[in-house]
Amino acid sequence: MNCPHCQSKNTRKYTESTSLGYAVFKCHDCQRRFNERTGTAFNHLQFPTDIVLLVVMWRLRYKLSLRDLTEMFLIRGYTFTHEAVRAWEARFAPLMSAHLKAKRRGQAGKSWYVDETYIKVNGQWHYLYRTIDRDGNLVDTMLSVTRDLAAAKAFFKQATAAVGYKPVWSNKCIHGI
Repeated sequence: MNCPHCQSKNTRKYTESTSLGYAVFKCHDCQRRFNERTGTAFNHLQFPTDIVLLVVMWRLRYKLSLRDLTEMFLIRGYTFTHEAVRAWEARFAPLMSAHLKAKRRGQAGKSWYVDETYIKVNGQWHYLYRTIDRDGNLVDTMLSVTRDLAAAKAFFKQATAAVGYKPVWSNKCIHGI
């Protein structure tokens, strides 16, 4: 493993581990000790990474309340506050979204179905643009305040960048694009 401080490959793994079970390493060039999570977004967490990701995933997928999640994990022996869940969601949801979007690249079909919906977000009306392929796989989504040619072009540009290619066919031509 490379040292996150000096990027040296001259490291050695210790037999000991952290209190959460992560491997500990020592760099022979800068003489610093570090673990598997050092230099990542999960550094300085007091809980295992898989527990934090599970909390965030359940929060996003099932829309459980912050207090319900803390209560569910209290039963499992993990004690944290609802504010910790809120902070984890704000910190790790964008990372999870970017990771899933990167994995989705090149996986969508060649023909897309486009939909736009007018929805209310935090008391403000917005347009939600969505694209799915023939098999029902999500291609991309975009939230826009306006419904004009510039927003439609930006959405198609974002969708083609997310997948890596332009569609062969689309069911809807928004604003003459």
